[in-house]
Amino acid sequence: MLQPKKTKYRKQQKGKMKGNSQRGNQIAFGSFAIKALETTWLTGRQIEAARQAVTRYMKREGQIWIRVFPDKPITKKPAEVRMGKGKGAPEMFVARVTPGRILFEADGVPLSIAKEALRLAAQKLPITTRFIVRSDYVEESN
Repeated sequence: MLQPKKTKYRKQQKGKMKGNSQRGNQIAFGSFAIKALETTWLTGRQIEAARQAVTRYMKREGQIWIRVFPDKPITKKPAEVRMGKGKGAPEMFVARVTPGRILFEADGVPLSIAKEALRLAAQKLPITTRFIVRSDYVEESN
């Protein structure tokens, strides 16, 4: 599962996620991508499930890039514990996602395969996404 090797602090405050993505909002590596249209926290499990869906559909051809990384620790208190007595222990890590953020990129496969693979990945995610193609992409005809 995706998580940082080490962090400066074990626990973090919740914080607010407002506005659109200021960075990571352009296709940088591949020709095809899925872009987030909502704000959410993506867990490492969700990212991994989406990655597996893409890899399996593309039959390990082409290349994929994961453009988000879960680096924010989320804490949870055990079940049936009374209020107070401090903050709970770190439970998992999440990636902050705001609208416009590129989540996954793919390349090295035809448009139809990439579109279906990224659609399957988007089904694993808890937000609405949009499939986008690099502006200077030209499909090769054989």
